[in-house]
Amino acid sequence: MQQSTTTTWGHVLSRQPGRRHLARRLTQLYGGLVLYGASSALLVRSGLGLEPWNVLHQGLAERTGLSMGVVLTIVGAVVLLLWIPLRQRPGLGTVSNVLVIGAAMDATLAVVPDAHGWALRIAAMAAGIVLNGAATGLYIAARFGPGPRDGLMTGLNRRTGLSVRLVRTAVEITVVVTGFALGGTVGIGTILYAVSIGPLAQVFLRAFAVPAASDGSTVVAAGQPGRAILRR
Repeated sequence: MQQSTTTTWGHVLSRQPGRRHLARRLTQLYGGLVLYGASSALLVRSGLGLEPWNVLHQGLAERTGLSMGVVLTIVGAVVLLLWIPLRQRPGLGTVSNVLVIGAAMDATLAVVPDAHGWALRIAAMAAGIVLNGAATGLYIAARFGPGPRDGLMTGLNRRTGLSVRLVRTAVEITVVVTGFALGGTVGIGTILYAVSIGPLAQVFLRAFAVPAASDGSTVVAAGQPGRAILRR
């Protein structure tokens, strides 16, 4: 009986590192998604320009009367459906991306007012960009699968043979132009975001990198953090 009890406790203790590892990854995943939505809301409140996909989301929100968060969620779900012919496989992070970021954005917009005056507007823009980079590092480093828009671009890369850079550029120019035509905000924030999000994401990817589990625990969904930069 004593031997059996010892064996049982040994099994439980041996699994604790794996559970802590998974808990850290889940915390990063959902913390990153919430922070992403909140940081995007700061860019909205700055009025100085949005990320490429949010230009489209804002334009659609203006035309439909829906909130930006709801539009973001709907567009994410539609993009996810486009994965089917591209034979992309979603992970936990992919589905969570669709459900969490829009809700976090709407919640932040509900409590944070528009920034007035250049000092506050620039501060909101800068905070939004930097926090967005941190959110990107948190989310991607958790390795639970790419966001729906990133998966679309990597899927198109595989199916067309075009480079990821070319596919991303073409898609994002299309969504920015379409969103601007619908009433989305394009400005200095859009440009600064485009040139800074890559370097910022790389810094935060290194800062939030999760070491590989050493106990053979099951991975829910793994990705390659260095190859995708989150764009909403």
